[in-house]
Amino acid sequence: MDGGVGGGLPVNNKQRSMLSNNRGRGEFIRNQRKDSEGFSESPDLEFEYADTDKCMAELSELYSYTEGPEFHLNRKCFEEDFRTHVAEQKWTELDAAQHRAHAMRLLDGLEVTARERRLKVARAILYLTQGSFGECGSEAEVQHWMRYNIFLLLEVGTFTAMVELLNMEIDNSAACSSAVRKPAISLADSTDLRVLLNIMYLMVETIRREDEADRPEWRASRETFRSELGSPLYNNEPISVMLFGMVTKFCSGHAPHFPMKKVLLLLWKSVVFTLGGFEQLQTIKIRRREGLGLPPLPEDSIRVIRNMRAASPPASASDLIEQQQKRARREHKGLIKQDNLDAFNEKDPYKADDSREDDEDGEENDNALEAETFPLERDEVMPPPIPHAPSERISFPKGLPWAPKVREKDIENFLESSRSKFIGYTLGNDTDTVVGLPRPIHESIHTLKQHKYVSIGEIQISREEEYQKTPLSGGEEEVEMSPTELLYQGMLPSLPQYMIALLKILLAAAPTSKAKTDSINILADVLPEEMPTTVLQSMKLGVDVNRHKEIIVKAISTILLLLLKHFKLNHVYQFEYMAQHLVFANCIPLVLKFFNQNIMSYITAKNSISVLDFPHCVVHELPELTAESLEAGDTNQFCWRNLFSCINLLRILNKLTKWKHSRTMVLKQGCAIGRGAVRTM
Repeated sequence: MDGGVGGGLPVNNKQRSMLSNNRGRGEFIRNQRKDSEGFSESPDLEFEYADTDKCMAELSELYSYTEGPEFHLNRKCFEEDFRTHVAEQKWTELDAAQHRAHAMRLLDGLEVTARERRLKVARAILYLTQGSFGECGSEAEVQHWMRYNIFLLLEVGTFTAMVELLNMEIDNSAACSSAVRKPAISLADSTDLRVLLNIMYLMVETIRREDEADRPEWRASRETFRSELGSPLYNNEPISVMLFGMVTKFCSGHAPHFPMKKVLLLLWKSVVFTLGGFEQLQTIKIRRREGLGLPPLPEDSIRVIRNMRAASPPASASDLIEQQQKRARREHKGLIKQDNLDAFNEKDPYKADDSREDDEDGEENDNALEAETFPLERDEVMPPPIPHAPSERISFPKGLPWAPKVREKDIENFLESSRSKFIGYTLGNDTDTVVGLPRPIHESIHTLKQHKYVSIGEIQISREEEYQKTPLSGGEEEVEMSPTELLYQGMLPSLPQYMIALLKILLAAAPTSKAKTDSINILADVLPEEMPTTVLQSMKLGVDVNRHKEIIVKAISTILLLLLKHFKLNHVYQFEYMAQHLVFANCIPLVLKFFNQNIMSYITAKNSISVLDFPHCVVHELPELTAESLEAGDTNQFCWRNLFSCINLLRILNKLTKWKHSRTMVLKQGCAIGRGAVRTM
């Protein structure tokens, strides 16, 4: 699932269950098997893998349901201050000059020493960033005023003021020591921090999203804000490094009252905004390859994944053993008919088929090929296409979905083994001399060289080796101070601590983790001051806690994946350093532990109450909550954030173990221990 995936990618969890019954042994019906976890079949999911979920979904996840009463408190603080300056008009009725004047007055109101007064002004600003919902009649109207108010607040310098106030709260030793001494921390202990983080998150998330209707000055403000956010302008470090510092301080136990979900969400959106998402990664990669003089990428991975068919893993470990036994029997067969090989080569999966020929002769070729028995069964190499109605037919590419990529080392190893077998000598790294080798070996080498792929990392490694060989004559290396480079330099002194802290929180948020006395408390910003006294309140809090953990997993998995991909593109050694510390911190067993559950149950979990989500809860009158309405949850077929988290964690595993034999053995050992549960993925 790796390779620079971008927005709008349809991803299915299993092969469609309705397959034609006349394909013989080529039928692909694994998804109809019953597995030991208790569900018999898994429907296709209409899921789009993108950088983030829809805008309103991302904004609603910022707030816990316990924070619901604070929406009206924010409105009250704004209206009390607003009426002292404007008696009769509403905020939505003022002109641009009056809006700017009042925003400046609010900003001046933050420059006071009284904490209570400063908090009231901050709540008034938060109300504006929430879209002045008291004067709106629909969610679309709330979204419109959110965007207008946030760009207005950005223009007058609100974000810089919020960063300064956040630094003050981080260094507030009195609040930290008070929280450490408390036996139970609740929502009230992080009020000031939550208000500030809410404002900052709403500003980053709203400004980050481009809109065709944006004014030219808003577009310019966005680019300026992006560069400032990734530069060391805030306390001589990027904003992301400051947030990483909050994470480590929380995990060390010195600040247990920090609202960690909001910190992680703001950190995630800051990384996406400053460095770029998955689509931007592909663009950066193309530009880097052009700058290094490398050939263009063989394909656009985004388009490839759009056209990939759904795939199902074996339903149980016994199926894996059965497949291995079949493969072993085929490999031990003596001679294979040359006619079969010729027929298989005619349908070479490495060659692109002519679409015109496919339309005319596709069915004839399929029937002819199915009549033969190949050394590799065709239904295992390329499963048959899924039947669709004529209007819904999907065109899947024939052959391998990815263009083959051959490394220089692969060619060298193949030549070395061939020379040792046929001639009895080796030539080291020589990949050109083929004297004395049989003609089929010549053709094999030619095919390998046709698909030779030189990565950016290989060029970076070779340059580093040259600098080490000739440090004086090589001159000083030129390093582009990109946002990724600036972030890495800021993270480098404490990068191991950052990785350990993120994994600690991920462990505490994993649904398979059991509560321990020595584990960190990640529920400080969701638990109310007074614990629920009724069954309905307990059910609501239970949904809120589970939702809270899911959002934390979603944020951490995306942060780790984005950092790995951006660091690898910036310099492969930066990626290796981060990956090494993730492995040292037991990231691989932790991810396997996460998958040690019924994944389908996790993906289809309904830990949400749609009527309490923002902005629905502030625009519409709330109905009376009942146990049935809480259990019903939303009407979606699956939970977007949970499926998104699972994909990201699998991609992280791929990043950590690719071409690393020792790490692959750790992964294999972990899978062997928990195979019964991991196979559900």
